[in-house]
Amino acid sequence: MIDYQPSAQCLANKTLLVTGAGDGIGKQASIHYAKYGATVILLGRTVAKLEQVYDEIVAAGYPEPAIVPLDMKGATPQNYQDMVNTITDQFSRLDGALLNASMLGELTPFVNIAGQIWDDVMQVNLNAQFYLAQALIPALQKANNSSLLFTTSGVGNQGRAYWGPYSISKFATEGMMQVIADEYEKSGLRTNAINPGATDTKMRQTAFPAEDKSKIASAEAIMPAYIYLMCDDSIGVNGQRINAQS
Repeated sequence: MIDYQPSAQCLANKTLLVTGAGDGIGKQASIHYAKYGATVILLGRTVAKLEQVYDEIVAAGYPEPAIVPLDMKGATPQNYQDMVNTITDQFSRLDGALLNASMLGELTPFVNIAGQIWDDVMQVNLNAQFYLAQALIPALQKANNSSLLFTTSGVGNQGRAYWGPYSISKFATEGMMQVIADEYEKSGLRTNAINPGATDTKMRQTAFPAEDKSKIASAEAIMPAYIYLMCDDSIGVNGQRINAQS
């Protein structure tokens, strides 16, 4: 997957939503989607970071993106529905969505997991994905072929000690992806999950502060998988857990 070579403008005339677009993998995905011709809707919590990504995309001469500031920890189902209504009013449809935003919480023994940490991780990593996906699916179905892409993890199908809330939230995310994929299998909507693997991000640095960053992939290096799953080359790929670094 990491060797995939997209054709130029393979995302031309597509409108794509990226959550967590202000930093790390979300930022690189947004820039690369724009590079290949997409109009990208940048969703994130911090306006200044979204504006920086916006500026980079415009300065490169790619299609002008849109900015949607939203804190997924506090957003309500109505907030997501209102956002999607605005998108469909402006763009008429949505061709793809990368649900990338996540939070790590704390690495701690299971019996020491704080209730508030559990609630926060589940709100961002699971509940927000659920409400957002519910709101997005009708907009995605307006396109002839569309892609809904969830973000999972190595601990999303193999539990790991001390990673409780994050790991469990990713197990649930994979399950949600599979349910949606099965329900819409005969439609133009394909739904998959992507595991970025060990990648140099702020979340990774928090989990492994002493790690040698030169030995892990950069966010830019894993972009071929993200592009593939949004391009029409991946039509027919549905209900899969894709490893970006395979």
